Amino acid sequence: MKKRRVFDLAFKQMAVELSHAKGSVQEAARELGIDSSRITKWRQSHKSPGQSATAAPELSEDQKLIKRLQKELKDAQLERDILKSLYSASAVE
Repeated sequence: MKKRRVFDLAFKQMAVELSHAKGSVQEAARELGIDSSRITKWRQSHKSPGQSATAAPELSEDQKLIKRLQKELKDAQLERDILKSLYSASAVE
């Protein structure tokens, strides 16, 4: 069984920059000894040569607020469900 290769962020950035410099994903992949589909995926998630290949998109303040509130709601619902199950278990006894 082959071991899956893991590429660090620096390698991904270098591979994307090399593919831009060469003008060909296939040439860069051949030179690095990896499959061209990997570089293609990294390029798609890599908006410009200066950005990281795995950088998360920047969220607006409203989006950050929504995300935080959704997390709080999920936590509150989980707490409610736990309390419900404890209450129903104690009512049975």
